[in-house]
Amino acid sequence: MGRPLGQSLQDLLAESGLLTQEQLQHALREGERTGDKLQTVIVRLGYAAEEQVLRFLAERLGLQYVRDVERLLNPEVLQKVPSEFALRHQVLPLQQENGVLVVATADPLNVSALDDLRLLVGGEVRPVLAAASEISEAIEQFYMERIFRDMAQLQVDEVAAEDLEVSDLQKMASEALVIKLVNLIMHQAIQDRASDIHIEPFETNTRVRYRIDGVLHDASSPPRRLHAAIVSRVKILADMNIAERRLPQDGRIRLRFSGRQIDMRVSTVPTLFGEGVVIRLLDKSIGLMALEDLGMPPATLPQFSSVIRKPHGIILVTGPTGSGKTTTLYAALSRIISPERKVITIEDPVEYQLPGAIQINVRPNIGLTFATGLRHIVRQDPDIIMVGEIRDRETADIAIHAALTGHLVFSTLHTNDSAGAVTRLLDMGIEPYLVASSVIAVLAQRLVRVICPDCRQPTTLEDEALAELGVEPEVRVGFSGWHGQGCERCRSTGYLGRVGVFELLPINDEVRLQVLEKVAASQIKQRAVGRGMQTLLADGRDKVSQGRTTVEEVLHVCQRDEL
Repeated sequence: MGRPLGQSLQDLLAESGLLTQEQLQHALREGERTGDKLQTVIVRLGYAAEEQVLRFLAERLGLQYVRDVERLLNPEVLQKVPSEFALRHQVLPLQQENGVLVVATADPLNVSALDDLRLLVGGEVRPVLAAASEISEAIEQFYMERIFRDMAQLQVDEVAAEDLEVSDLQKMASEALVIKLVNLIMHQAIQDRASDIHIEPFETNTRVRYRIDGVLHDASSPPRRLHAAIVSRVKILADMNIAERRLPQDGRIRLRFSGRQIDMRVSTVPTLFGEGVVIRLLDKSIGLMALEDLGMPPATLPQFSSVIRKPHGIILVTGPTGSGKTTTLYAALSRIISPERKVITIEDPVEYQLPGAIQINVRPNIGLTFATGLRHIVRQDPDIIMVGEIRDRETADIAIHAALTGHLVFSTLHTNDSAGAVTRLLDMGIEPYLVASSVIAVLAQRLVRVICPDCRQPTTLEDEALAELGVEPEVRVGFSGWHGQGCERCRSTGYLGRVGVFELLPINDEVRLQVLEKVAASQIKQRAVGRGMQTLLADGRDKVSQGRTTVEEVLHVCQRDEL
């Protein structure tokens, strides 16, 4: 006999023995930090496979567990549940059996969602269990198809965007189906853990893609004739000027999804075939990561932890856009923040909320840039300052003088490695003696995708790949690797999530002398490696040997130019 659905997963797991008490407590803490459901966290941490958890719940609750929901789905039943409800609660109507609506869910303990569904359909509902990835993909595919079929009946002529009147754009953007489609695109991106949504116009089609774990994936794309309507709807949500189609624009959208606050940065640019849109998603409900969770090597973590406790100086984190620099800075700040120290940040935009810190958004349109904001911040008697990015000489000058007058300053630079940060500051026109006396450490980083724990398999690594990875010939025989075969959980990519690879360059007396002598970055790096500095490639090589990532991923983000 099944258990009541009101019982929590935590209670069921505590009785089951499926997890140890230590694993359960760790999963609970991780869930509190990220805002994710306990079931999701358990699978992500590798304590149990998703199917194992679902079969356990099915047995305990007396429910049916089904695989391949697409095979069981009756498309005519979809209209009984609105797409917004299905997306928000991740429930998929499958069939109607004797007046009872059968719905697939991965979270049968969400009693309120099932109660709301009963009220919505005006009848009884029977939940069955299915994998969250299957439900998500089916919702995207079948609801999108339905919306596209309905849109085919809309009287929207294929007219060049620049020839449309503003009133036409407003009317098109107000169509119920256009609103539904844009909502579906955004909600599906959130559900798929996407960091960006790309809506791109071409001559004969519009393409929608999601960036997941740093890689773009195609999503269901709308008809080309609706591109202007979709862009106009996004611009209305972002409080942008829909009449302006010749110039780039920026805007922001804030929405709530399943209790999570999502901020979206919207950027539009005019292209040959219409306006292209990129939407960056920032989940405000995700908690700050701890330094230990970033993936720093065992030798680097204590070094970095020691450096961030210095009383003054500049600590720089370098890497390309999207390499996790801000996440690292916040992990460092959360480690050292205390009631005795005043912390002020200035960012573009504020991506995380740091309790106890004063946080400022730059607003260039009214003159609040990094430089002007930083100039006023130093008058606020801070102990620690975080500048989102040093982009110009003025910002660098103020940051350096703040460090020299007793402040601890964190910031980021776009350079290829740690030693390159020093020469980048010199190229900006900063005097060598100022760089040498203010910068105390540079941390370079990249993000590599993690092999999916559900489909990981051992693999043989070719000598050529090992040579590119920098593995010496005498140790290649015992050097093993792993890869992901691809499964539903990882969208057949073989990867799930990302982890950092790091390179820490402490600025000691030898490096300061090299800076004063304007030594090339390559020589600074060469000497640092000789003293034992672990490079980005070396950290990536270790993560390959640990089975956390693949050779291809490491070589994709790390250059093979090291000693």
